[in-house]
Amino acid sequence: MLIKSVELYKTAFKPGDYPEPKGREIAFAGRSNVGKSTLLNAIFRRRLAHTSSTPGKTRSVNFYLINSKHFFVDLPGYGYAKASHQEIKRWQALITDYFESRPHLNLVVLLLDSRHNLQKKDLEMLQWLQYYSIPFVAVLTKADKLSGNQLTKMVNSFKEELGPWGSPLIFPVSAKTRKGISELLNILL
Repeated sequence: MLIKSVELYKTAFKPGDYPEPKGREIAFAGRSNVGKSTLLNAIFRRRLAHTSSTPGKTRSVNFYLINSKHFFVDLPGYGYAKASHQEIKRWQALITDYFESRPHLNLVVLLLDSRHNLQKKDLEMLQWLQYYSIPFVAVLTKADKLSGNQLTKMVNSFKEELGPWGSPLIFPVSAKTRKGISELLNILL
């Protein structure tokens, strides 16, 4: 299925300030510098999600309406961000509230940098997903930065690391070359 239309439907800065559920709701989560907004723009085929060279710019929960019936939700990045401790706590509370109050959340797309094994903050997100019983797929971003052999090695490493978390589907993708984008979209839509 293709994305025929997409619009930024709602931006939520505080808990509970979310739109009424639509069809499928898919959230995108990942560390601050993993390329979430860049991937969303590649999926949308237009620059709609704000990108920046400074990690941690997504400080709200952004709802994108896809084909007038599904939400793709961009969550604030976790991990590295030049923000105050109080601001980081606010983002964590927002994400927790989102997970607890969205019964129509069908799937989380967990973005992981293909060049690095699971980090401490990734493991914390996996614990959240397990605690809330939210199914997820793993997307390995920046796949274009690795050779074919390196990427194969990292995919196998992630399969092993993610095995205890339910052996999710793993998609190596590149927003730059569009590698893996159509395969990912087939699962999401």
